[in-house]
Amino acid sequence: MRLLLAEDERELSNALTAILKHNHYSVDVVYDGADALDYGLSENYDGIILDIMMPKLDGIQVIRRLRQAGVSTPVLMLTAKSQVEDRILGLDSGADDYLAKPFAMGELLARIRAMTRRRSEFSPDIVNYADISLDKAAFQLTGPKASFRLGNKEFQMLEMLMSAPRRLISTEEFMERVWGYDSQTEINVVWVYISYLRKKLAALGAHVQIRAVRGVGYQLEETAK
Repeated sequence: MRLLLAEDERELSNALTAILKHNHYSVDVVYDGADALDYGLSENYDGIILDIMMPKLDGIQVIRRLRQAGVSTPVLMLTAKSQVEDRILGLDSGADDYLAKPFAMGELLARIRAMTRRRSEFSPDIVNYADISLDKAAFQLTGPKASFRLGNKEFQMLEMLMSAPRRLISTEEFMERVWGYDSQTEINVVWVYISYLRKKLAALGAHVQIRAVRGVGYQLEETAK
């Protein structure tokens, strides 16, 4: 699951990023409102954590412009302002939730789970394709012969493939969704992880393969039994 974190306090941002990644979220980090708006307009996120007091554009301006542009990504606003009027302003501007600083990290994680769960309330916890299933809560991939608990990036890539098995997903889209826009990682890391997933599918005895269309992308394909 990919989050956008917009927080100009570098120390807090670093701490939040470390905790979110430890809890299996992929995180893109920005430090001002202008970048938050640019990144948020991509609609490439499952949730946005947005500080209100930021340079260039404040969080209220960002959320208003996102909603005006038709972006429906859930937004959790962080702020040192805790008056009722400030909370009402944030929610009326389009935020889904509001958390005043200082806050407990456990509460932040719970609010993120609730926020993203509301968006995907009709999305099942287990995704099936052919003779494999992916448990999104346990990171567990199951096939005819075995089960594996996937690593974070393997899980994200396979979830993308299984959620839209007929759609070709490009290497660049994998990079953006799993590693982030600003990642310094070489693009061939996608090929490495595709290889890992292919080996796991073979070990499961699954009648599923990851098909590559040269120069276009990857998709799942059911094979003959």
